[in-house]
Formats: sequence, structure tokens, C-alpha cells
Amino acid sequence: MRMTRLHAPTLKETPKDAEVVSHQLLVRGGYIRKLAAGIYDFLPLAQRVLHKISRIVREEMDRAGAQEVLLPAVQPAEIWQESGRWSKYGPELLRMNDRKGGEFCLGPTHEEVIVDLVRRDVRSWRSLPLNLYQIQTKFRDEIRPRAGLMRGREFIMKDAYSFDVDEAAANESYDAMFEAYQRIFRRCGLDFRPVEADTGAIGGSRSHEFQVLADSGEDAIVGCTACDYAANVEQAELEPAQREVAPAGPALETVETPDKRTIAEVSEFLGLDATRFVKTLIVDADGTLHAILVRGDHDLNEIKLAKVLGADAVRLADDAQVVAATGAPVGFAGPVGLKGVESIIADHAVRGLRDAVVGANAADAHHMHVDEGRDFRVARFADLRLAVDGDPCPRCGGALKGYRGIEVGHVFFLGTKYSEAMRCNYLDESGRERPMVMGCYGIGVTRIMAAAIEQNHDDRGIVWPRAIAPYQVAVLPLQMNKTDVVEAAESIYTRLSDAGIETLLDDRNERAGAKFADAELIGAPLRIAIGGRGLREGIVELKVRGGDAVEKIPLERLHDEIRSRLA
Repeated sequence: MRMTRLHAPTLKETPKDAEVVSHQLLVRGGYIRKLAAGIYDFLPLAQRVLHKISRIVREEMDRAGAQEVLLPAVQPAEIWQESGRWSKYGPELLRMNDRKGGEFCLGPTHEEVIVDLVRRDVRSWRSLPLNLYQIQTKFRDEIRPRAGLMRGREFIMKDAYSFDVDEAAANESYDAMFEAYQRIFRRCGLDFRPVEADTGAIGGSRSHEFQVLADSGEDAIVGCTACDYAANVEQAELEPAQREVAPAGPALETVETPDKRTIAEVSEFLGLDATRFVKTLIVDADGTLHAILVRGDHDLNEIKLAKVLGADAVRLADDAQVVAATGAPVGFAGPVGLKGVESIIADHAVRGLRDAVVGANAADAHHMHVDEGRDFRVARFADLRLAVDGDPCPRCGGALKGYRGIEVGHVFFLGTKYSEAMRCNYLDESGRERPMVMGCYGIGVTRIMAAAIEQNHDDRGIVWPRAIAPYQVAVLPLQMNKTDVVEAAESIYTRLSDAGIETLLDDRNERAGAKFADAELIGAPLRIAIGGRGLREGIVELKVRGGDAVEKIPLERLHDEIRSRLA
């Protein structure tokens, strides 16, 4: 492709609304343009990247035995009502009515559609296992789309769905997809880690996220330094610490803490470490108030709490609810004498705490020298907090280390959640009707493009992994007014293109500095610079993107050198 024909309008300035590197570079490099909040146009360079990612995904899905379909983006409400998700999915589900008043949604995912398809066509155990996938645009009406393609409203996704006769067979399908995902992300050139994760709104019982490791990632994950255990901090299992319970401490004492509400404020005021404190959080779980206790230096994990309570929705109580339950303003709740809640539930780290500090359920006051078991009682202890650096690994006891990650894929073991609700059944060998056992597997195709940039860039632009770069080689004639330079560039471009090497020829009448800057910004893995002086010496300059070294390569060896570098 010639730059004079390529629609890639590069920019020198960083867009003001671009928060993360991938967003900045995709806009500056002429890859994407914003149409509306969280909705983007994909220009030719972006399409080339997306096609390469999609091809890798298709090859590995086909290799794993899945078959490609294409399902409607607009979905009728009836099938969502069957599954029970029409009223539960939330405002991210974009709902609409057709001219006849029928209710529809713009698909954020396709569990209901695929189940409806399979239940109409598959009846016998002989037709299973079955795995169907698609690559298609999705829409989720995010309240605050941000970070460009990493948290948009419209995006391209590969979603696959497996159907099996029983749980054992379904786990085999899950494992096959797990392995296929690892091959996909390795082929895309990503540094990633599979981590145990929550199943979220999709549901199910077994789940792994595939996280691209990057400092800009919005997900917090932990991994063991001694074994291969890794998990999202919201999912990481934390076993209760084994420790001896100390003897009872001094008698409870109430102290004034004027206008000191947070752990940080009270800790500084009293001169005590946050580990001596107990946070008392009043939460509303499906309309019922509970007091949740976590140690002062820990954070509540609302996902774990919802599972412990068996609640569909858990949120922090509002100011009025807190006052009604505790008799005090927000910031002074404590477990001692607390009567206005259904129960007091505590994280394992609170068990056996001695000489602790808690809110006094009175404005501007806290209790000191509080002992768990003597001064207040807990109805239930559970794993309720987010994991942090240094926590013990639940598998081997080693230390957990924190990372930031960008989720690019997610696999779920669904079981019979959807097949039972929607009567997606098959006849077994004895003629009995049974629900199919399902798995669900998603990959963010557009997010892979963004994540690759977050992980591979420098201050000059994108450093694409070679497998997904839009062009492999950029040919830069530096003096367009010199016939020998132009002819040499044309010859190199033609020979490389004829050999099947994706080559971009910068035939613009621009100064050398502008060509170098755009080549670095766009991110082709190899750059060939051709100048008059070098031609007189019989050489061109070759530079690998991401490095600083410039090599002088004899013209007669250039073709073989390029093929070798790209092998």
C-alpha cells in the first residue's frame, strides 16, 4: 500500500479526551475516530489489525472443533424473559421497541439466542458435543465509557457456546477452550495470565479471565510467586489465618474523635496503625440491612459478600439507612451494642482481634480496647475482603503478588443455568429428556488491539507484535526529488509485495523527519530508509521498531534479510 493512497490521517497532537496510551496512539496513528461516547469508526489500518486478530481466533477455534455462525444483533425480549435476565441485566442492556410495539434489545451477549437456536435443531445425544462461535459487534450501554476501546459501548467480540451431555463432557469442552485461548493470545504476541474470576451477570460456576499484564490495566489481579495460581482480587480465595487468640485486653473505653470519620483520619488522630481498627460497613442486601466487619487496612469485596448472603444485589446503605440502623452519622458505625441490623458478619481477619478500635454508634466518638467475642459477637465469619500483596496463596501457601491487567478473554462453565430455564434439552441413550450442559467463551477482538498497544509502545508510538501489525515493513524514500532514490524504493516495495510481505511505501512528498515520525507512530515492525548517499554506497538503513539501532544492509542482501527477520 502507498501512503498517498492510504486513508490514515495521523495527528501530531494528543486528543484531549484520550486517557490511556492505546486511545491516544490509535487516534494519533489514524486507526480510529470517535463517533459518539464509546463508539468508534475503524479506519483501514485498524481493520487490518482486527482482521489479523480475527483470523488467529478463527484458526484456533476451528482447530478446537468449534463451528462459526452469525447471529442477529437485535434480540427479542421474549427469550431474555425466558432466561430471567430481562429484568436483571440492568441499564447496560439497550432496550427498544419496533413499530408494532414489540420489545427488543441490542445484544450485549448471545446466550439466549444460541440456546434458542440449538433447542430447535438439536434433539439427540448423538448431535453432542456441539460448539458454535461467532465474531460480531456487541453493544453494552456503559454509564461511563472510557479508555477508548478498552471500555467502549460498541465493540467486536468473539463469543462461543458449547453444549454437552453431562458435566464431565462439558468440563472437557471448557478445558479445550482454555487451551485454545492460550494459543490465541500467544500467537497475538501478548504477555498474559489466566486468572480465576467471578462469573458476573452471565452466571455459572467455573470461570477464568485472560488478563494482559499492563500498568494501565483497570483490573487488579494477584498471582502466586511460588506456583501458577492467579485470580482477580475479587475472586482470590483467602484462608483464615492460623494464629493464637491473645488474652482479653483492657476494658472498653470511649474516646472523642471530633469530625474524624475515615480509618485514615481516626488512625492519625489516635496515633494507631490501621491494623488495629475494624471497619463497620452497613450494607443493603436485597432490602435487608447487615453490618459487615473488615479489618481497618482491608477492603470489602462486595462480590464475595453477595455470595455469602445469597443476595442478587449488595450496596452500601445510604445516609438515612445508616442513621436509622446505628443512631449516628456515617463514619461512626460500630458493632458494639448494634441492634438495627439483621446480622453482623465479619471477615476472617476480625476473628479474635484484641484491643481494637471501632465506631461508637455516636457522633464524633469511637471505642478503644475492643475485643471480638467479649464486647461484640459475630453471627458468621467468612472470606469477605479483597486480596492484597503478601497474602498467602490458597493453593501452596506462597506469597501473592499484585498486578494490573486488561481482560481480553473470559471463559465460563455455565452448567444448566440457561438450558433449564429455556428448556434446551436432548434425549439420552435411554430416551429420557435431559438439559444440555453449557459453557460460554468470550474474546474482546477490539480490546486485544488496545491491550497490545498498552503493552507494546514507546514515546514515539506503537510497537506492534508482528503477528497483528497492519504492515510488516515500511519503506521510506527520504528524497522524493531524486530519481535513483524513488526508483530504488519502488523496486524494493514491488519485490517485497510480490513475495507476499505486507509493505507500506511512504511515497508522500514529505520531509524525512515526518516520514520517520509517522512510521514510528504507526508501528510497522521493520523500517527501511533509502537515501541518496546510502545508494551510492550500495546500502539502505534497516531499523527494528522498538529498538534504537540502525543497521546498514547491502541492497543485494536486503530481500533475504527481511525474510529472515520476519520468519
